[in-house]
Amino acid sequence: MIKMKQKILQIIDDSIAVKEKSRSLSGVIEKIARVIIKCYRAGGKVVVFGNGGSAADAQHIATELVSRFEKERKSLNAVALTTNTSAITAIANDYSFGKIFSRQVESTVEKKDVVIAISTSGNSKNVVEGAKQSKKQGAIIVGFLGCDGGKLKKLCDIPLIVPSKNTARIQEMHITVGHIICKLVEDELF
Repeated sequence: MIKMKQKILQIIDDSIAVKEKSRSLSGVIEKIARVIIKCYRAGGKVVVFGNGGSAADAQHIATELVSRFEKERKSLNAVALTTNTSAITAIANDYSFGKIFSRQVESTVEKKDVVIAISTSGNSKNVVEGAKQSKKQGAIIVGFLGCDGGKLKKLCDIPLIVPSKNTARIQEMHITVGHIICKLVEDELF
């Protein structure tokens, strides 16, 4: 029982340590919030995608923008490319799993949009391909990344790299950043 409690406390301490180190990202977070606010003011939308836990984060962030975060307000245009299972499975079957986001980006992303590509390693092939296609279409690319930023770092206009190599700790910080951005966007637009 004591070992389990120690493990719990260690995980909490590790999470706090990553958040403390991430204080240095405040300028990047502000920059992301400002480009999203500008995007919405110009009539654009936010498009978000990632795999696994990052797919869940993509849906979470898009939902906070579409539904609401803390304020009763008008819905904001946001799309998670992880929700249409028919498109995902058809693209994976007809082309490859590496194209599930890039094919959707082709039909969804416009020049005035902001794309948030989420990958804890920065090397997820389908996320990289989605970012490449988004860049071709002229969107602003934000990366929610970890480790050293991987291949995605170079594709992003604004890479946010969580200072950790632990996937769970990176994901915890990604959703914290997502919440901060939603708060800033709501406060500024409403």
